[in-house]
This record gives sequence, structure tokens and C-alpha cells, in this order.
Amino acid sequence: MKVLIVGGKGQLGRSLAATAPDDAEIVSHDIDTLDIADADALRACVADVRPELLLNAAAYTAVDKAESEEDVALAVNGTAVGAMSAAAREFGARLVHVSTDFVFDGISGVPYAPDAPPNPVSAYGRTKLAGEKAAGPDSLVVRTAWVYAPTGGNFVRTMLRMMGERPEVRVVADQIGTPTYAPDLAKALWAMARQGVTGTHHYTDSGVASWYDFAVAIQEEALSFGLLDKAVPVIPIATAEFPTSARRPHYSVLDKSSTIAALGATAPHWRTNLRVMFGEIAGSG
Repeated sequence: MKVLIVGGKGQLGRSLAATAPDDAEIVSHDIDTLDIADADALRACVADVRPELLLNAAAYTAVDKAESEEDVALAVNGTAVGAMSAAAREFGARLVHVSTDFVFDGISGVPYAPDAPPNPVSAYGRTKLAGEKAAGPDSLVVRTAWVYAPTGGNFVRTMLRMMGERPEVRVVADQIGTPTYAPDLAKALWAMARQGVTGTHHYTDSGVASWYDFAVAIQEEALSFGLLDKAVPVIPIATAEFPTSARRPHYSVLDKSSTIAALGATAPHWRTNLRVMFGEIAGSG
């Protein structure tokens, strides 16, 4: 099975390559070898590779910066996805596109179902919603949230650095969602793609947390694996105390029922996966 991964050097792209089925022949590109905002270059790449699967792990993810350069974010998160979808149809590939909980406004009190009405409150969310629409009904679109991995830029690694450098850390406690371990997300994407699943679905780890809860767990696990020398106070704060350019959804837990049905299994709890990741970091030195 020939597979083209775009965004191959990001944490999800690397996880997709690491968890690929044995029969997958992977061609991986990132911004240094393929500008997905260049529709002609993208089409030429798909024409050359002739993949059966096109996995889009690329995204503009600078949430606050997108407020001042929404056109740049849209080129990557929206327009490029339309070009991928067109190229996939032309050359017989199936597109798998990854989206975000930021397409919702966060005012719900219950987990968002895949068919819940989107209402993004940030430029980033608007551009990701545009990408979902551009992917088309024959594609697989999987929304996820709070993705982390042993490598790359993510909340876990940021917290580890700050806890090692500062006398205390202050973390927002009134934004609620679910962390997602990139390797498990990758495995779910492979499984759903192999089954030919289409439409919009959700995947995160199981459970619910605030960013504060997540930070407290990060410190506890890091200490248990000897990755931090000492504990520092983790102070819960309100979103209003940490102003940002972009609004974040206050509640963005995703309903994963359709994905559980497709996979025949639930995802591990986020705390379990966090422990798995720290074990990998400790084991690698």
C-alpha cells in the first residue's frame, strides 16, 4: 500500500510513520520538501507518488499568531486541503485529514458529537473548519485535541521545561478538554483508514481534564520517572488572568462514540498514556 504523508516531521507525522502497517510503503514530506500551499507542487507530488492513502498531518498551529495572519493560516489549513482532496480524487487516493476541537465554541456542557454545529471563536478554528469543508464527503476527517508526544513542541514538553526552570508555574484551570497521545492517534487513523471509514469522527484519549489537571499530572509523572529534580507549586488560574490574542473554547471534550464503534475499542485514559510517554522518555535517556 503506497502512502503519502504530508507534515511528516511533526509529532503526528512522525507517529504515523512509526506506527505504519507492515505493508505500507511510505513517502513522507514536510515544508522543506513540499509546500502544500502551492497547489501545483502538491498535485505534482501526488501524481508522482500515486498513493492509495494521502495522510494530512500538516497544519498551521500558531493559534494566537493566526489572529493577525488568518490568510496565511487559511492557505495551509483550508485551501491546501481542498487541493489535496482534488489531487486525491484525480489520482485515486483516499484523503485522511486531521482537524481540531477548536471548530467548536466551547459553550456546551456535554461532549461535542461529530455532527454538532461548529462555531469557531478564533481564526485558527475558522481555518480548520474551512479545511474540513474542503476535504469533501469522501474523505476521513478526524478531529482531535491537546496532542502531545515525546518529541516536538507540545504542552507536556513546555511544562517540563518550565518546571525545571521556574519556582512555580501558573496554569489555566477553566479550560476543559482531553489530552491525546500522538502515537495512539496515529494508530487510530491507520485503523480507520484501512477500514475505509469516511465522514467526520472524533479521537482523543479517554477522560477529561483542565490544563491545570494536565500540568499537575505531568509533574507527578515526571518526578516518578526522575525527569524532574523537585516539585514546584502549580497554581490554578482563570483564563482571564492569562490573556491571549485568540479565544479558546472553555469546554471542548469530544464525543468519540462513532470512532469507538469503528475501532471496536475505547482509547486509553489520558493519564495512562502520559505515563507511557514518560516511560519512553526515561528509557531513551
